[in-house]
Amino acid sequence: MARLTRAETQERNRARVLAAARAEFAERGFREAKIDDIADRAELTRGAVYSNFPGKRALYFAVLADLAERVPVTAPEEPALTVREALGEVARAWVTRLPLATEDERQPSRLSMHLIPEILADEVTRRPYAQLMQLNAVLLGLAMERLRPPKEPDGRLVRLAESVLTVLQGATQLSAAAPGFVEPFNVIRVCEQLAGLDLGDRWAPAPLLPRVRETAEPWSPPPGAIDAVGGGPARLERDGVVAVLGLHRLSAAEDAVRAAPADAEVTAVVATGAPKELLPLARLVIAEMSTCLRQAFPRPAWPRLRVVYDESGALAAAAGVAEPGDDTEVALRVRSGRIVVRAEGYGAGHAAARHP
Repeated sequence: MARLTRAETQERNRARVLAAARAEFAERGFREAKIDDIADRAELTRGAVYSNFPGKRALYFAVLADLAERVPVTAPEEPALTVREALGEVARAWVTRLPLATEDERQPSRLSMHLIPEILADEVTRRPYAQLMQLNAVLLGLAMERLRPPKEPDGRLVRLAESVLTVLQGATQLSAAAPGFVEPFNVIRVCEQLAGLDLGDRWAPAPLLPRVRETAEPWSPPPGAIDAVGGGPARLERDGVVAVLGLHRLSAAEDAVRAAPADAEVTAVVATGAPKELLPLARLVIAEMSTCLRQAFPRPAWPRLRVVYDESGALAAAAGVAEPGDDTEVALRVRSGRIVVRAEGYGAGHAAARHP
């Protein structure tokens, strides 16, 4: 038998730790689970666990993210043609994940019941979570706009998406805190009814002044990037806009999409100074929305925004960002394999996208 490489060994150990942690969290609950017990269950040392995950919370996020990304996506038999139909399908896909009142708190479906308390406990997780939810609202809003384009040139449906997410997240929390209180069919009906709201939503970018310069640098992104929204390859070498965004700047992705020409591809590269701790949280939150989008909306209505995770920092490095952090905002305009515009600082995505 061929000997495993170091990378293969690390990947195998990581998978063993995740499997052991999932079983431990399901059996004992997040609060009572211990890293030593997870290591024993995985037949690894405590050090092997910490070499992959900085702590129990990061491991918890990773377990939930892994589960969320493995949810099977079933395309609807009849694609949604209206916003009302699409929101009904989004809600239907969402509520199927809610735990049943008859299930014990140790059942796998209740693994996520400690997620929000863990996020609320620390500013390190609260700020990224707020931006991740905003990004989800942008993704949902952009998809709805492709089914029902706003009448006004600056109209948008992101506030409507925020209202829908408020209902769905509230249903999730009440299902955990008050089993049996949430009636899934009522949640679906409420989301369908929200489609008729007119919240007077308009897009108005903030008057920010990033550093912008024209250039002719070669653009050689590392291969293998995956779009977390569509689930397929993200061809970053194509012409378009690439924005490297820290977890505190994710909402800036909307500015890049709305300022870019209609035929330009826009990619948000999610970066952070703590990838082992916070990227699993990002994967979890975005997977919850993207799987619902793929089930509810026909492919032509999927949002014109790709999301890629930069776990190794290689994408940021290719964009000229040596040490990405949570406040990073650097955007590139790419054409014919070269970077023709580089913008840095708050508002960079908008500036690079609209540059002539």
